[in-house]
Amino acid sequence: MTIEDWPQHERLMGSDRSQFMGGPTPRHVIWGIFSHDIAHWVLFGHGALMVDDKTTGKTVGQVGLNHGSLFPEHELGWFLYDGFEGHGYALEAAQRMRKWAFEELGLKTLVSYIDPKNERSRKLAERMGAVIDPDAERHDPVDLVYRHPAL
Repeated sequence: MTIEDWPQHERLMGSDRSQFMGGPTPRHVIWGIFSHDIAHWVLFGHGALMVDDKTTGKTVGQVGLNHGSLFPEHELGWFLYDGFEGHGYALEAAQRMRKWAFEELGLKTLVSYIDPKNERSRKLAERMGAVIDPDAERHDPVDLVYRHPAL
């Protein structure tokens, strides 16, 4: 992530499109989220990456590993910007990030916290083989916790 990613990130998080991530969110909170994603790299050695189209180089979304005081477990998360769904970007990015988390970071477990109404993310988690863990701790009691299979 770079400062050049900020305008697009701000637009997403300030719009109704962010409804399954607690939004729309005020600008000062969006800045905190953006900075949080970058800080993960310094604090934990992992964090968020922007997802770019290989052909055009255009940024289409984000994939990341979250951890720390806001997340009971390491979380694999993703989002796409408007107009980029249905092209396999999120699936490819999430699969690669998951593989890196297990194989390179040596994580033993990985979850995705997903709003029950977010059908697209639920289907993506299920396509990746993740299953609902009803007993897992969560930061938002409404979220479903999808547990990813270790590779």
